[in-house]
Amino acid sequence: MEQNLLLELAKKYESPLYVYNTDKIKSQYKKITSAFSKVKNVKINYAVKALSNVNILKVFNELESGLDTVSIQEVRLGLSAGFEPKDIIYTPNGVSLKEIEDVAKLGVQINIDNLSILELFGQKYPKTPVCIRINPHVMAGGNSKISVGHIDSKFGISIHQVPHIKRVVENTGMLINGIHMHTGSDILDIDTFLMATEILFKITKEFKNIEFIDFGSGFKVPYKLGDISTNIDELGKHLSKRFNEFCKEYGKELTLMFEPGKFLVSEAGYFLATVNVIKQTTSTVFAGIDSGLNHLIRPMFYNSYHHIENISNPKGRERFYSIVGYICETDTFGTNRRISEIREEDVLCFHNAGAYCFSMASNYNSRYRPAEVMIHNKKDYLIRKRETFDDIIKNQDIVI
Repeated sequence: MEQNLLLELAKKYESPLYVYNTDKIKSQYKKITSAFSKVKNVKINYAVKALSNVNILKVFNELESGLDTVSIQEVRLGLSAGFEPKDIIYTPNGVSLKEIEDVAKLGVQINIDNLSILELFGQKYPKTPVCIRINPHVMAGGNSKISVGHIDSKFGISIHQVPHIKRVVENTGMLINGIHMHTGSDILDIDTFLMATEILFKITKEFKNIEFIDFGSGFKVPYKLGDISTNIDELGKHLSKRFNEFCKEYGKELTLMFEPGKFLVSEAGYFLATVNVIKQTTSTVFAGIDSGLNHLIRPMFYNSYHHIENISNPKGRERFYSIVGYICETDTFGTNRRISEIREEDVLCFHNAGAYCFSMASNYNSRYRPAEVMIHNKKDYLIRKRETFDDIIKNQDIVI
């Protein structure tokens, strides 16, 4: 996105500010569907947790995407955005049986990832189709915080417990219509990922009424110049061929599903923040901005890298800065980054701010969450108002 446009938006809507470009979302969606165009039935379910603004969900509905949800609230957001229940899959972790029951009443696809809940649900609702989340014990990429397919993960039912799954199914007479996995984020090793898919194919053969196989997602996108990413075309080439072969082995056409979040929205997002102060210490030059880990926690939580540029002075002489926030914690966005000379009141732009950024924002230090703007069909729209003090206090009851 052009720097001048971002500056105009920062001036119009003030900072801190999230900006999303739906043209990028559309191009990423087309990229993944094109990669798997040789498979007859493909369904992309956008992972709502990455960016859950209802206007963004409406964009995905226009693209004829489905939704991957992890809470009843996300399910309701999807329904309010116009999605049909059949186009939503619900994949919770560690929730109560009651929440799963409440979601099932809404008519969406249920995906269960532990044996005890599977048995309880099967006993009460044997006619409700259920997908099973499998833990393949495969780490296809990312660090331990974003890899969820390893043996000690809280997610999924172990591949070694498939006999237990079959016993539950036989005892309850429940209908299993899907098999699912998610190995984690930042997949780089396609061969390892393909190895995990073979595990799912093997498990699928254990059940007679499967309609779809959900391979999760976790496709890596570039975060800086020269950064490596998942080769989605190469994955599409190999997995499409193998999936089509498997459908013949299974005896019917199945649906191939993915649930990308970061891949679809990360590069579409920009976070704009204004520099409050330049602080020189004995060894470091800090640029303190009007934001903090309350707005963008990924660098602190995941040690994630976000490219930062000074869009107010893009041609300035480059110097080294540590970009920090205004929260009373160590909220460092980048250490000793080489950035065009920063002055107080300059606007900094954080790239790859579309996924797991605003959705993880909070009111820590009683700070307001920022506004969100969407660039759609070349026009800018305010899709979330900036919070005020009334928002901070509205749910607090004064009792003394």
